[in-house]
Amino acid sequence: MKDTELLAKQIRIHALKMTSQGGSSHIGSAFSMADIIAVLYGGAMKVDPLDPRAADRDRFLLSKGHAGAAVYAALAERGFFPVEKLSTHYQDGSDLSGHVSHKGIPGVEFSTGSLGHGLPVAAGMAKAARLKGEQHRVFALLSDGECDEGSNWEAILFAAHHQLNNLVCIIDYNKIQSLAPVAETLALEPFVDKWISFGWHVIEVDGHDHQQLKDSFLPHANSTNKPLCVLAHTTKGKGVSFMEDTVLWHYRTARDEEFNAALAELEKSA
Repeated sequence: MKDTELLAKQIRIHALKMTSQGGSSHIGSAFSMADIIAVLYGGAMKVDPLDPRAADRDRFLLSKGHAGAAVYAALAERGFFPVEKLSTHYQDGSDLSGHVSHKGIPGVEFSTGSLGHGLPVAAGMAKAARLKGEQHRVFALLSDGECDEGSNWEAILFAAHHQLNNLVCIIDYNKIQSLAPVAETLALEPFVDKWISFGWHVIEVDGHDHQQLKDSFLPHANSTNKPLCVLAHTTKGKGVSFMEDTVLWHYRTARDEEFNAALAELEKSA
């Protein structure tokens, strides 16, 4: 477990540096899901940096593409491309765009940014795998705020109808979206009941507890014929005290004293 916790720490440090150097935003969103990404790329998913297009690989789609810095950081730490490339993030001419892109980036399956697209594509990929008799799984990570998008609910219906138990939808449920709390923007509760009533198997976890995350991603964690929703309760900005649970750090870029203070906190963390 220490390996994935160390990976999560490195993801946060890289993401902080990348967004600060490039002047991009969404650091709170990247920190929110860093533990989930670390567990996925730390062993929960079947991926191989030496063969990123292997036919039997698990597929991962980051639907909340604005937090792509965390995925780039994980891919670099796993060896999909050199860590030094991360310093080009969001720079002129770089292929490491602010919203995650698959173009020329090994390990990224699909470009995202406009919200509400990741799960519909993932459901289609899971259905295609089923038709072809393939055994890999498809993971899609969504923000809670993007569950406002109607396209997601069409995909939720589709996946349950086709009994796609090779599909795992993870919700980064930090309860804050771009400009306000989720509950004040468009309330989702009773959220678990909605997924269950749509025909999904649901597991609720602490999205910063690596053991709970690992257990929920085990193939046998879903012994039903239903698609799986892992509802991960998280804290926006997790890891830096003055960024945690605030709307401000959805768009704000950490620079100068704020950057130094954030980096110091992350480097001291276990």
